Amino acid sequence: MVSAREQLISEALTPVKDAGDAGRVIPGEPLLPAAFRWRKKEYAVSEVLEVWKDTGPCTHGSGERYVRKHWFRIRVADGAEMKIYFERKQRSTRQAKQRWWLYTYISVGKQ
Repeated sequence: MVSAREQLISEALTPVKDAGDAGRVIPGEPLLPAAFRWRKKEYAVSEVLEVWKDTGPCTHGSGERYVRKHWFRIRVADGAEMKIYFERKQRSTRQAKQRWWLYTYISVGKQ
């Protein structure tokens, strides 16, 4: 029997350079890399299962809402699922290049 277990991770991902999916270019949205590195291992995106956005109010008091995060539920080449997101605004100057984050990891294995 196959079981899946979701784990909260909340760690930065490193996109593999030049591994973008040019077929999914949408103006104003981040280009989902075809592969990421996490904990010294490379993961290739094999399927995008779901896409959504988080929005938040303007920080300067207007009534406008802005996209804060772009979320993706993906399947990687080994069959595991990941929920990852792209932050539109950097957390700090120290983390300026860390825009992609692994939120949860769902491993698939035999029980």
